[in-house]
Amino acid sequence: MDAPGTLANVRIVLSRPSHPGNIGSAARAMKTMGFSDLRLVAPRSFPDAQADALASGALDLLQHARVFETLGEALGDAVLAVGFSSRGRDLSHPPRALREAAPLLVAAASAGPVALVFGNETFGLTNEELACCQWLAVIPANPAYASLNLAAAVQVACYEVATTAAAFTPPPEPERTPATVEEVEAFFAHLERAMVASGFLDPAMPKRLMERMRRLFARAGLEREEVRFLRGMLAAFEKPRR
Repeated sequence: MDAPGTLANVRIVLSRPSHPGNIGSAARAMKTMGFSDLRLVAPRSFPDAQADALASGALDLLQHARVFETLGEALGDAVLAVGFSSRGRDLSHPPRALREAAPLLVAAASAGPVALVFGNETFGLTNEELACCQWLAVIPANPAYASLNLAAAVQVACYEVATTAAAFTPPPEPERTPATVEEVEAFFAHLERAMVASGFLDPAMPKRLMERMRRLFARAGLEREEVRFLRGMLAAFEKPRR
């Protein structure tokens, strides 16, 4: 799957947004997840300094955002439009949980433009706007308070789609060098000497202390550098105090 190409085929459409700050925050949310196509339908105020301020490093998305007078115009060439709403509607499309819908969204976006449509902050999508969409997506949330902030909903939607498309992977773990058996055994010998010298370990009655220490450090999976600084710490403890 061409993840960058798939994400490029996903449009985020904000219909009648009333707060310019939410436009900027939505742009920032999009950019963190690799999306760049922002479309606005009849925004109350745009361009706006508050949108610029909250977009942070995503000003380019605002500068290239397309503004339309109607939702139909914004969705014109999309092969699939998905409306987001936190409430059910009579005579509407059956709601699809976002995580369950994400694989289908990604598959559709690999073939053509897909629009994720979000309504006004106060009222959400109207029934007429939702009728322009083929699907109704729901972000499952606390039923006692299920309404997400507009930018937060955009962030969650973009995250789910990007994750499903495997657009990004966690950074690789830093290269580590495991300690050798010889280095670990030298550490345990040093540790035992230090504990005896300090009086913490009685060699006449060792019980199972060293066995427990071995189990503890075995779980840690000591690296070479870790063994070095542990032995350095022990050496510092062994120095006579002035």
